[in-house]
Amino acid sequence: MRKLARLAMALPLAALLAGCNAVVLSPSGDIAAQQRDLLVFSTVLMLVIILPVMALTVLFAWRYRQSNKTARYEPDWDHSTQLELVIWAAPLLIIIILGAITWTGTHLLDPYRPLERVAAGRPVTKDVKPLEVQVVALDWKWLFIYPEYNVASVNEMAAPVDRPINFKITASAVMNSFYVPALAGMIYAMPGMETKLHAVINKPGDYEGISSNYSGAGFSGMRFRFHGLDQAGFDQWIAKAKAGDAGALDRPAYLALEKPSQNVPVRYYTSVAPDLYRAILNLCVDPNKPDQMCMDKMMAIDAKGGLGKEGINNVRPLLYDKYARRGAVFGPEPYYVSDYCEVPRPGALDAWKSGVSALSPKPAGLTGASLAIPPASLQPPQLSAAQPG
Repeated sequence: MRKLARLAMALPLAALLAGCNAVVLSPSGDIAAQQRDLLVFSTVLMLVIILPVMALTVLFAWRYRQSNKTARYEPDWDHSTQLELVIWAAPLLIIIILGAITWTGTHLLDPYRPLERVAAGRPVTKDVKPLEVQVVALDWKWLFIYPEYNVASVNEMAAPVDRPINFKITASAVMNSFYVPALAGMIYAMPGMETKLHAVINKPGDYEGISSNYSGAGFSGMRFRFHGLDQAGFDQWIAKAKAGDAGALDRPAYLALEKPSQNVPVRYYTSVAPDLYRAILNLCVDPNKPDQMCMDKMMAIDAKGGLGKEGINNVRPLLYDKYARRGAVFGPEPYYVSDYCEVPRPGALDAWKSGVSALSPKPAGLTGASLAIPPASLQPPQLSAAQPG
């Protein structure tokens, strides 16, 4: 009766578990399927050791219990070469196999590695153009930009079945994690950095995407839908995005979207400002700060050895204040680095070539002691052409 009662109590739990969708073990994308296979194989391989150890633990406890007077008793036994070989050789072999498949899987399933196949036995041909999707993790929603189609969407994305997808992923402020379990493994989204993910969806369907890294108050609502569609369905989705009522996604619209908000409904942007994703990635979106240096320019300076001691008084740190202090500065006036080795502003090159007298000793955007501008006779010849340095 007690066993029946326990069984009856377990039935509701079993019914609840039956309704679970084990998407990780039943994915719809080739990369996620290969990751599933790696997970299952590793688990089975480890069970080859774990199950015998668990069984032998029960067997030894039963066989050598205190009440068993017929058990074999050998108080002077201390070594068995055969037993030592079994105990050490089997786990060592398992570790070698696990290490080999882990090393191979780590390289073959590297999220930065372009796809070589869309499914088993179906290699990617040269005439197939991958779909590029630029992903931005915001507080607390997801922005998807399709540069090929010049549209964007919030909290919804779509992709054609069997077409490789190249994700470029970044974040606006707080680190997040982009994860569509049916598609591929998760990958982090970090401000000022770009991560990549190559994946493909093989079955039409409506899949869930989530943020798998806690990022604040609106984290629980930071979910989106991923639609796997045939080519006709994807074309219809793009047409729906082009007819969206959110308007164009220019820099002011992005700055409004970037502000923290929770449980944001799906919206579509009919067009996207050129180079918006690059500006987001390099933390220089604000159109009211045209002299603000982007991170890639700053890194280019650092890669060439920096500006040296002479530039200490000329260059101030880049300020990237977020929502509480956007527009605030540490000092009596704003200061930003202007440009570095680029095409001069209109008239600047002519002023330089004419003896520099027309140039301000402190160009806009620079503060500090400044440096003396060299005379025309000492100007390098390459300044005669208005080309990026």
